[in-house]
Amino acid sequence: MKVYLVSLGVGLLVGVIYALFNVRSPAPPVIALVGLLGILAGEQIPPLIKRLTSDSATRTSWLNEQVKPHMFGELPSCPKPPADPAQSTAESCGDKRNG
Repeated sequence: MKVYLVSLGVGLLVGVIYALFNVRSPAPPVIALVGLLGILAGEQIPPLIKRLTSDSATRTSWLNEQVKPHMFGELPSCPKPPADPAQSTAESCGDKRNG
């Protein structure tokens, strides 16, 4: 999630710089971006309808399985700790002090 926030922040900064220099952005117009958002959201409707009309019992985690991974892609994750406890734990996610 942090990567997305950094990307948004950098995009806003570049937008402000473009505005200060009165330069048009090379990005697509807002109407095109809204259309792309509609495509992403529209892809979620058929699985939702299939799930609602099926006779099988609904699992409580359908949102996490169907919508979140597909809508936003895979979020960066911390590498799993080693299975061998004898290995150093200093290499775990976020702890880079010994490197």
